[in-house]
Amino acid sequence: MRLLDDKVTIITGGNSGIGKATAKRFAKEGAQVVITGRRQEVLDLAVKEIGHGAVGVCGDVAANDFHQRLADSVGKWFGGVDVYFANAGIIKLEASAAVSEIGYDEHFAVNTRGVFFGVQAISPLIRDGGNIIVTSSLAATKILPQHTLYAGSKAAMAAFARNWAIEFKERRIRVNILSPGPVETEILTKLGIAEADRPGFEAHMADLIPAGRMGRPEELAEAALFLAAKGTFVNGVELVVDGGMSLT
Repeated sequence: MRLLDDKVTIITGGNSGIGKATAKRFAKEGAQVVITGRRQEVLDLAVKEIGHGAVGVCGDVAANDFHQRLADSVGKWFGGVDVYFANAGIIKLEASAAVSEIGYDEHFAVNTRGVFFGVQAISPLIRDGGNIIVTSSLAATKILPQHTLYAGSKAAMAAFARNWAIEFKERRIRVNILSPGPVETEILTKLGIAEADRPGFEAHMADLIPAGRMGRPEELAEAALFLAAKGTFVNGVELVVDGGMSLT
């Protein structure tokens, strides 16, 4: 029997990077996967790539009404949820002096408010004994250049998750935090790193990471699978998957 046979899983931001790698891994373990993303064409391609009957729901986690629409759709289709992975996020690196009100609000709308109201909307659907995973970041606890705004928006995840672990204890719903270090995903392009500069950037990051390289999305997917299906006595913890970068 596969680890997630007959389980319904929702992964926000499942159309790329860590989210898509996790969706593939969960589907391989038998899960019915529902992914979300903001761009319909990218979402459609991801659903096709994931296969195994995956379903995509297009929308923006920064919009509170999206979460209820997602909950209503998933409840109608599948009756309930076993794993909710609040993974969608954005990042723009800049010094605090350069941060605009718009940039500030955007980070907290997606990275913080989107997680909170996502859990608020989806948690009534989560079956007793299910679990929630929220994606934070190494940056929430390790000082990194130009990460102040992003770090602040992610730091709330630990407080949310630990409180939820107690709030949902009567339903035996586990809540844990996945905190990646640098990972080779499409987000590097969004950070403004040109393709020609990638080798130099990755070499620089490798010097900072005891593992000697950046992480791969598939490695974070394995960590998410552990929290979702293997770590049945793990609750309220922050799993840092960073190749040891937090030690330097």
